[in-house]
Amino acid sequence: MLKAAGATAVAAGVVSTVTPPATAAGGAFAHPGLLHTRTDLARMAAKVKAGAAPYTAGFAKLTANSHAQSGWTARPQTTVVRGGSGQNYVTLYNDIHAAYQNALRGHVSGEGAHLDTAVAILNAWSAELTTLAGNADRFLAAGLYGYQFANAAELVRDHPDFDLDRFQEMLATVFAPLSDSFLVKHNDAVVTNYWTNWDLTAMCCVLATGLFCDDKAQVARAVEYFKHGEGLGSIKNAIPVVHDDGLGEWLEAGRDQGHALLGVGLMGTFCEMAWNQGIDLYGHDDSRFLKGAQYVAKWSMGGEVPYTANTRAKGAVNGWSGRETASDVAAADPAMTRPIWAMIANHYTKRRGMSASYLTQIAAKSAPEGGGGDYGPNSGGYDQLGFGTLSFTRDRPRATTPSPGQSATASASASAPASIPADGSDPRPQGTASAAAASDGDLAATGSNDLVGWTAAAGITAIAGGVLFMRRRDRVRRESQ
Repeated sequence: MLKAAGATAVAAGVVSTVTPPATAAGGAFAHPGLLHTRTDLARMAAKVKAGAAPYTAGFAKLTANSHAQSGWTARPQTTVVRGGSGQNYVTLYNDIHAAYQNALRGHVSGEGAHLDTAVAILNAWSAELTTLAGNADRFLAAGLYGYQFANAAELVRDHPDFDLDRFQEMLATVFAPLSDSFLVKHNDAVVTNYWTNWDLTAMCCVLATGLFCDDKAQVARAVEYFKHGEGLGSIKNAIPVVHDDGLGEWLEAGRDQGHALLGVGLMGTFCEMAWNQGIDLYGHDDSRFLKGAQYVAKWSMGGEVPYTANTRAKGAVNGWSGRETASDVAAADPAMTRPIWAMIANHYTKRRGMSASYLTQIAAKSAPEGGGGDYGPNSGGYDQLGFGTLSFTRDRPRATTPSPGQSATASASASAPASIPADGSDPRPQGTASAAAASDGDLAATGSNDLVGWTAAAGITAIAGGVLFMRRRDRVRRESQ
């Protein structure tokens, strides 16, 4: 299964000889290795210290955010409720974003007080939280806040005061089971009852918590669902139609713009976390995600895009039933944005040297990206961790010598033009790969074209439709400090 993803990267013409990163002794995965690798964090720190643009603007957005201050105090709860009466999930997502922002700021600035604050927030929650409750929205809470919690904690997992074992246990018993359950049973509804973003929140949680807890089988389930899941969050269901111009219809564009942006951001997050462990889902199925992201970017900027009417079944298993048809793309407001574009645009145009003019435009328009607290007080403004301008901006790929069998002419013709016209047109077909690939020494910069060795080493087997509630109780112990 994973070999096919590597083959896609080869077919795209990307020159890369990098092998997946070595895992930590006794562990399954490289750490830190969710949204940010050690090399990523070093790059951010070096660029900000050097006063390089646009990193400095991105860092300024971070330091100005109220959540990124070292005086933040956590307010942990035993039970968090989203949906129905007694909702208190606002407290959770604010504390998660404070932990993430302080951890990121601490790594970039070198100020230990921010790392200490992040640790204090995360430890407080793992000591208190035992239950996620509410109506169906509890699955959204598990998915969104599970993947975000894991990413915040990943940044301080080696801090001497961080209780890694207890945090792993919280993720494995409070968050991951709900997300696993949703992907199997969809809250006892028919599989298409819930729109794309519901699946994607659960997928991100299963993957992120699996990586954080070194649970190889759990990671395999998430990857398998991305490729072949029956729900609307799997890649071919989220992007059901690809047009000749290289744009792929995003299913939820027939619903509304906000949820389409959420879905693209979540799928980008999923692909980025997988990439940092040697799994190329960005390039899966001829870079199908690129085509969907380009479609949403063009539409969100006011461009005209096609939409194929689709009808989905709704209802409960052995209960009520109905059908709903989305017949046309929804209205889009060019002023609406989320902090999702820098990560996706930089992957395809900088790491892979591919053309993606709509992504390039919308990423520039959205820069510098902020994070939770910068996009309004409601929960939607906290669905992404953000700060992509700081975190994901990369230098352009360096030119490489053509590989055997590849002509210099072909290499030159695939490289990016010096500039893209203001109207966003690009003389190259959208999605064409360049022969140039970045190579700054780690998988996050270059990706892997051969995942067979990683698969064998990890010993994972994709478990499709199996029982997803078994949990490994023997957690990886930290080395004594």
